[in-house]
Amino acid sequence: MMESQDSLHRDPNSQTEEEDPVIYTPLIRSRFHQAPPDRFNAVYMIFFFLGIGSLLPWNFFCTAKHYWLYKLSNGTDQPPQQNDLGNYFESYLSFASTVPSLLCLVANYLLVNKISAKVRVLSSLFVMLVIFCATTILVKVDTSSWTYGFFGLTMACVVIVSGASNMLLGSIFGEVGTFPMRNSQALISGQAMGGTFSAVASVVDLATAGSISDSALAYFITADIFLVICIVLYLILPCLPYSSYYLKSLNRGIQSTGSFCNDTGSLNDSFENASSSNNVGTVPPLKPILRKTAWLGFSVFYTFFISIIIFPSISSNIKSVSKNTVSMWTSKYFVPLTCFLLYNFADWTGRQTTAWIQIPGPKSKALPILVLLRTLFLPLFIFCNYQPRDHLHVVFFHRDVYPAIFISALGLTNGYLGTLPMIYGPKIVPKELSEPTGVVMSFFLTLGLAAGSAFSVLIVHLI
Repeated sequence: MMESQDSLHRDPNSQTEEEDPVIYTPLIRSRFHQAPPDRFNAVYMIFFFLGIGSLLPWNFFCTAKHYWLYKLSNGTDQPPQQNDLGNYFESYLSFASTVPSLLCLVANYLLVNKISAKVRVLSSLFVMLVIFCATTILVKVDTSSWTYGFFGLTMACVVIVSGASNMLLGSIFGEVGTFPMRNSQALISGQAMGGTFSAVASVVDLATAGSISDSALAYFITADIFLVICIVLYLILPCLPYSSYYLKSLNRGIQSTGSFCNDTGSLNDSFENASSSNNVGTVPPLKPILRKTAWLGFSVFYTFFISIIIFPSISSNIKSVSKNTVSMWTSKYFVPLTCFLLYNFADWTGRQTTAWIQIPGPKSKALPILVLLRTLFLPLFIFCNYQPRDHLHVVFFHRDVYPAIFISALGLTNGYLGTLPMIYGPKIVPKELSEPTGVVMSFFLTLGLAAGSAFSVLIVHLI
């Protein structure tokens, strides 16, 4: 029996376990009871907050541009002056935050049936909290005499916290894959809202704080508090009837597979693989997952590959073309507003749109084609007023409105085209493979970020 694509558009609140939209693959039909309702949308909101928390380290580290320039230059509360570390900080940050994360996602896949998701998620959140507390303390430490040492320590913190963040992300994606699709969309939408949240917090702190260090202190304390909230919410999650039902349904499905007659050999193979993937201590089968999700994985990879090349390495170094260099817009607010806030709000809008529109479908060739077309963003941003320019001295787009439009389009397409394959992936495999498939899709995402961050280092040195 095959599910139609129309199942993507059903009212999520009316879904029962049997109607969970596992697209284009056979479903296990068993004696499932009616799923309890998600009262007050509590589970939806928990996944939304966990989505914010999963990318919170990246968002807060990359958005605090003024603070890093301050720490890496004169070490005083005067306007920061960029040096070599400041000019390429975003590229170093992107590289340090994504490349080591690949190892963590590989470890996450190997441990998916050996260590429970709860242990992986909570340990990741605690590691992130410890690193952010240390970062908060360093705000008030005078590092002017050991700038390069501070830079190395910061990169080490980025490596550790990004590894923990990706362990968290892969584990949460795996768990939410057993829930109806609206919860996957909540998680991914929360990730984008985390960027908007960090960008707004950065602008507010810059506007209200008396100094850059005071602004950064309030900024990172906000992150500390939010991570504590995420830990509390995750501890509450299994206590709610709705989430408890779906977290337990996977085991019920496995236990009941022996009582069904399989109509075809492929169905039998699918569930034989699925059942074996859930034996405690075994590594889930990778080939059937890759066979089903190859084009979706490529779409995720290339979407984030293009985005991380541009944001924030190129986009945050695009300067206002205004000749008034002492204005607050030019010196203080142009980058936070036109780069970080616009991108993250557009990214959130694109992700949220997938709650109502899911076109192209999971088997459509239009999805990878649209993803490939995003390559055109590269020349658009390169020929804005990126500074400093050592090799390409021509600027085609001489108005501040151009980078604002381009960054909005980049964020909107990243949110929409990056979210669709992420929510499709765990739904086009048997339910028993949804958790490892979520980890695999996260691996494609991080692989795209890692490759893009490495490529961005090359691009910014060529401009």
